[in-house]
Amino acid sequence: MKEEIYIFDDKQALAKQLADDFKKAADNLQDGGKLTVALSGGSTPRSFFRFLVQEPYLNTIDWNRINFYWGDERCVPPDNVQSNFKMANDEFLSKININHENIHRVFGENPPPEEAKRYEREIIDNLETSDNGFPRFDWIMLGMGEDGHTASLFPGASTLDEKQRICVVATHPQSGQKRISLTLPVLDNAKRVSFLVAGESKIKVLTDIIGNRSSNLPFPSSMVHPVDGLLEWYLDKAAATNLLNNNFLKTGH
Repeated sequence: MKEEIYIFDDKQALAKQLADDFKKAADNLQDGGKLTVALSGGSTPRSFFRFLVQEPYLNTIDWNRINFYWGDERCVPPDNVQSNFKMANDEFLSKININHENIHRVFGENPPPEEAKRYEREIIDNLETSDNGFPRFDWIMLGMGEDGHTASLFPGASTLDEKQRICVVATHPQSGQKRISLTLPVLDNAKRVSFLVAGESKIKVLTDIIGNRSSNLPFPSSMVHPVDGLLEWYLDKAAATNLLNNNFLKTGH
């Protein structure tokens, strides 16, 4: 596994660089090549989406060479304000020239156990599969909660022990809300995994994961190790305060 850490002045600068990197990945596709991307919810992806519907991204990226999936989704209808798909669609997908079949949303309105199986099958049917039996995404974008959760994999949850399934039904520990989430083996099988982390509320967890390199952490975000891929941390200075103050890192991309 290769790991890279980038620190930016603020969330906007982070999102702008991510948009540049996304365009580069799209531009570098081989003839006939496709890019399979799993998106994240949250405020940082929202800023990223808002860049993509502007130039030089909007009309220079061949969107039909990209297939969009989600790392997790709340079990709500697609027009619900809590839906990750709705946010991405409102801010981004409805404004680009892309075929409907390139957008692979989680059907949050379906019964969760049935949807986990259906989405699993959709991923298997459309992505290349590695020798280990798991699909290989080109790029998975992830957020990180204040509790260190990522996708909908929460600290202490039994879903962290899943070694066979591609998708699981997760339960939010406070609200009890059901969600569909990719599993750790799928995250670990990706070619590229990028954590998008901004804000002071993430300081403590980031310090443990990146600064102290503590072992046996309870944070699902610390458990993501793309064995044959690239792990990236896109951080703003607010989130990386302790890392910078203690000279763990230097700024830059």
